[in-house]
Amino acid sequence: MIARTLEFFGVASLMLASAVSVNTFNANCNDNYVNYWGQNSYGAAGGAQANWQKPLASYCQDSTEDILVLAFLDIFNPGGTPQVNFSNQCSPSSDFPATQLEHCSQIGADIKTCQAAGKKILLSLGGASGAYGFSSDAQGIAFADELWNLFGAGSSSTRPFDDAVVDGFDLDIEGGGSTGYAAMVNQLKSHFATDKSKTYYISGAPQCPYPDANMQSILNAVSFDFVFVQFYNNYCGATTSSFNFNTWDNWAKTLSPNPNVKIFLGLPGSTTAAGSGYVPYSQLTGIITSTRNAYSSFGGVMFWDASQTWANTDGGPTYAQAVSSFLKQGGSCSSGGGTTKTTSTTTTTSKTSTISSPTTTSSKATSTTTTTSSQPSSTGLPACNASTQGNYYCVAPGTSPNYQICNNGVYASGTCGSGTVCKTSGSSIVCDYL
Repeated sequence: MIARTLEFFGVASLMLASAVSVNTFNANCNDNYVNYWGQNSYGAAGGAQANWQKPLASYCQDSTEDILVLAFLDIFNPGGTPQVNFSNQCSPSSDFPATQLEHCSQIGADIKTCQAAGKKILLSLGGASGAYGFSSDAQGIAFADELWNLFGAGSSSTRPFDDAVVDGFDLDIEGGGSTGYAAMVNQLKSHFATDKSKTYYISGAPQCPYPDANMQSILNAVSFDFVFVQFYNNYCGATTSSFNFNTWDNWAKTLSPNPNVKIFLGLPGSTTAAGSGYVPYSQLTGIITSTRNAYSSFGGVMFWDASQTWANTDGGPTYAQAVSSFLKQGGSCSSGGGTTKTTSTTTTTSKTSTISSPTTTSSKATSTTTTTSSQPSSTGLPACNASTQGNYYCVAPGTSPNYQICNNGVYASGTCGSGTVCKTSGSSIVCDYL
């Protein structure tokens, strides 16, 4: 997911209807609908201003949304004040004195409106652009305390949402390393346990190539409730032959510290929401049905983002309403699952090592077709075996869009999106412009 900053444009809060549909949220169901909100992706893509991102509460007036994820808290580093970015919905001119932390009172009021309607509101940390990360577990723990005081049930004189309390936190970590995040999550869980008034949730948003280069060690170390896998901008999109929901389902059942974690099908909300991976409504219904029937970890569908799904009329009246309505037809709920406010805070040792995978952004799409060679002689790559499993290699770094992926003894060929080339980045690769 990519954070997009637009010049702030004042948007008057909508007059809310007196009768608001109230949902009863159940984390153990397989029909939950999730939208990220905050980056005005529709506006950033050049869409008509009339359809730009609306105030948060405007998306909570019917039963469509189950979870709304606020994106993003995209700047957090030791020693500095964290910063939020909600595009056209909170002005930089509202910063708390002597800080760059925005005071978003209207969003705070809207959070409470949405929660009263049965929606869960999570705050997402990270994003594809931003400045964040830790160099030690101690820094992660200290930041968890700060998050609790700023956005949870703690106290601070600089609370961006005033007295509104979010329902949990989402990790969309796409750079900066994984150090400190497991400790941060465990510390957050210790805070959650002190508030008996509600259940809190932890979610993550890895990209679909498994294992995720930035988040896998975190996912393997601590208990997540929801994992919003980004099945777009990569070779493993939902409409490709390499769609790998089965891989994430297997992770959920064999490696996740929470064996009841729910895996969500993460998709773009329209053709302009990402470089690749949009699924038309007529095709998506079949994918939802087959995936939900095949994998018990299926939790629902996640979209990037609300501004796109609500402006998109595919399936009508909006893509958001059409998909949510279909999801809730034939959905079911299990009796277990989900970590609650009383979850243990003991750190779990990672059960697998992290292997790098390619990083892409919404403008840098990739695709792939499989080959049958375990050691391509034309490229001089190492043999594809247990020691190189999951590794990615550029065929001609910096000049060619082609790359190879070692997958269970066989190399698969991948190609970066139009206008981009494969570049080596540490032990991983990126698809980037020349």
